[in-house]
Amino acid sequence: MDISQLPLNALRAFEASARHTSFTRAGLELRVTQTAISHQVKSLEEVLGVTLFKRLPRGLTLTDEGQALLPVLTDAFQRMSATLSQFEEGNFHEILTLGVVGTFAIGWLLPRLAAFKVLHPHVDLRLKTNNNRSDILIDGLDFFIRFGDGAWHGTEAIHLMEAPLSAVCAPAIAADLRSPADLASVELLRSYRLDEWSLWFRAAGMDPPGRRGWVFDSSLTLVEAAARGVGVALVPVAMFGHDLDAGRIVRPFAITALTGSYWLTRLKSRGETASMKAFRHWLLSELER
Repeated sequence: MDISQLPLNALRAFEASARHTSFTRAGLELRVTQTAISHQVKSLEEVLGVTLFKRLPRGLTLTDEGQALLPVLTDAFQRMSATLSQFEEGNFHEILTLGVVGTFAIGWLLPRLAAFKVLHPHVDLRLKTNNNRSDILIDGLDFFIRFGDGAWHGTEAIHLMEAPLSAVCAPAIAADLRSPADLASVELLRSYRLDEWSLWFRAAGMDPPGRRGWVFDSSLTLVEAAARGVGVALVPVAMFGHDLDAGRIVRPFAITALTGSYWLTRLKSRGETASMKAFRHWLLSELER
């Protein structure tokens, strides 16, 4: 299909309608009427020869064709917006959109970002923290620093550092812990990775207790709960040196379990921009210090 024949306004109308699952809300975003949005989407469907939405009494759902088109348009519009914003106020800036799992952002990256700014003042960094569950394409990320095994489909992964997990808790709780077996009587706080405590207990040479505890989606909240005496948390202890030094949490045992590492990832289908190359080189250099 000749791309020059595709109506840009109709593409924008479809993308906004798909995000909101509503012609009305898409119209509010694009500052046109609901009727105009509906007509633009209908014209796009006629040009493409497919149905993009199932019109339901209480909203819209995407057809298979619509689901295939949406991520492509979302990516294209985000990249257009990012490029155009580089020319704000008549100055050219390179934009780097970085996704980072929150634990790594707080525990390692943020204390060092000022040094990156000094070396690369022309790079405008846009940081998006998350709980390790993000989509590089949908979220418009250049890089995503994530935790795992390095095996993500269609992704180039550069190993940054291992992140062994250690048990941490408030000093008052630690005072009653003499051996790993004592953990059977306290709350074991955990993440959504249900095997972590099992691996830690195996490293301690014992079977894990059957008792379960609260589940958190972030090591940051895990540590905060542990510091407040809720229970014992299992976290990548290297990311919480400040809390350990301040005495908010302690490590009752030296036992660790390795379940993954931190990785710098990007889509293989995209090339590296100058700002991406600058950040990658700086990040790896900092890790070698």
